[in-house]
Amino acid sequence: MTSAMTPARLAVTVLGVGLLRPAPGSWGSLFACLLAGPLLWVGGPWLLLGAIAGAVALGLWAIPLAAPPHGVEDPPEVVIDELAGQWIALLPVGFGAWANGVGPGALWPGWIAAFLLFRLFDIWKPGPIRWADRRTGAWGVMLDDLFAGIAAAVGVVILAGLAHGVLMR
Repeated sequence: MTSAMTPARLAVTVLGVGLLRPAPGSWGSLFACLLAGPLLWVGGPWLLLGAIAGAVALGLWAIPLAAPPHGVEDPPEVVIDELAGQWIALLPVGFGAWANGVGPGALWPGWIAAFLLFRLFDIWKPGPIRWADRRTGAWGVMLDDLFAGIAAAVGVVILAGLAHGVLMR
């Protein structure tokens, strides 16, 4: 990637968060959680859904513009994909808080589960996530994290069901 902070580079590094070391993907996920709180507080899960769509569109626009001239397909400093994927993982928390009329912070175990599960699936890349990771171009960069976010969201729902359905009886 170029070192100049162009608008595209600011977008793909999520305002430079992707330049943090070590583990820029984890920093990107953590930053996504910090941004999701106000989004959920102000507009609930519907605003978060809109933000996800915006992040995906921004990533698809910016990744080709900020991509290296040759070499690495998914540079570690590109974390806009983590932003979108982590937000997907947090959707069950947002919908759970909205459905129960509580603030998003009340479901703090879900936040932890969403973060840990997303990082697990993003690093491990089982099944369709690995398939998506092998794609090229902007969709290749984004798609594996979107799938990891979906897998993490399913995991959050399962864990919430166990906690509130089985463990609470």
